[in-house]
Amino acid sequence: MGSSRTRLLRLLVPTTTVATAAVVGAVLSPGLPANAATSHHDGGRARSVIFINGDGMSAAHREAGRLYLTGLGGQLAMDKLPVSGQLSTSPNDPKTAVTDSAAAATAWATGTKTYNGAISVDVNGKPLPILGRQAKEAGKSTGLVTTSQVTDASPAAWFSQTADRDSQDEIARQYLAVSKPDVILGGGEDWWLPAGTPGAWPDKPAEDTSEASKGTKGNLIDKAKRAGYQYVSSAKELAQAKRGKLLGLFSNEEMFQQRPEGQGDVYAPAVDLATMTKKALDTLSTNKKGFFLFVEEEGIDEFAHENNGSRVLQAMASLEKAVKVARAYVAAHPDTLLVITGDHDCGGLTVEDTSDTDESGSDLSTEDGPFPIHGSNLKFVMDWTTTGHTGVDVPVTAEGPLSTLFTGKHPNTYVHKVLSQVLTSRH
Repeated sequence: MGSSRTRLLRLLVPTTTVATAAVVGAVLSPGLPANAATSHHDGGRARSVIFINGDGMSAAHREAGRLYLTGLGGQLAMDKLPVSGQLSTSPNDPKTAVTDSAAAATAWATGTKTYNGAISVDVNGKPLPILGRQAKEAGKSTGLVTTSQVTDASPAAWFSQTADRDSQDEIARQYLAVSKPDVILGGGEDWWLPAGTPGAWPDKPAEDTSEASKGTKGNLIDKAKRAGYQYVSSAKELAQAKRGKLLGLFSNEEMFQQRPEGQGDVYAPAVDLATMTKKALDTLSTNKKGFFLFVEEEGIDEFAHENNGSRVLQAMASLEKAVKVARAYVAAHPDTLLVITGDHDCGGLTVEDTSDTDESGSDLSTEDGPFPIHGSNLKFVMDWTTTGHTGVDVPVTAEGPLSTLFTGKHPNTYVHKVLSQVLTSRH
């Protein structure tokens, strides 16, 4: 990926993501207690799961967000969860030790490591059982919310199986025909409509004239309507939507324009992530057997690829608002497990003081900022080492039943070990 640094960079690690759980000694192994599904040691039986992905978010992104949004003594809502740990992210890919979002999400959704680009299939292309479908078979409601295309790699791995993450129209088809999530909210209308059939979001918009309907599976929006989904394409329509099966597509592709700073970059989703998250929770929570909701802020990753710190901080603020919605729900529904993490690091980000000097702007290091520290006269610099992903660990924070199992360091497949205890249970 990126070239190695010629000097040691100083990373400020947030103390808020190192909370200690009382059962630390009992959960360091990759296995789970035999009675994990019925354990009462952290609040009772888990009935529902909210899993939140800050795509591309590692510890440095969380620290930059903390400084910018809450200040030196502040604490992000995502770091206030009582349990924390680390997840490694490497894939099972013969060409690289650094994951992409598809392989990372497959590890979560199936418990199996695979090659980059794979959506819940193994290294031989064989489809793997997926938690989104298993949760539905167990009687739970399911949903996904993202600022990316709803058929992008991270949500797709929970609800579809394909050898190629770029087959987004096939992923959409599988949503309707196979896994049938109850709530689908995000971007990517272009993949639901055949070429030459623009929908609510016109082809070739001014902000990106390359965007246009491109599906090959027929008019999937019409198919969704016939299958009982309400279709909405604006914030007003979403607010007016009744409870029930819901499909909302709020952009042609991603819900933003991911470009370098000052080159047409825009982060202004037609519906913000927190609003979509609340609507999904209002809808899914009517099921007495519980639900599974996947929530994703994609902008962190996409703007980190562009080394665009200003937009990354905007995306972190968006994620933080969605986390607050989720935490409010968990406070009122203590039988819900909430997990917040990232699928991988993007950008090789470090957080530095403004007095640091290095090869700024070179291919070794690109400084970004300075950015203000909230409530202070101090500032910080976001220093990028690559425009790609890296292999560093990502923090995970959790609360609710079974949350203490996330204490310690685990491979990303461990997410599946914990979540499957809740999502495959019929009790």
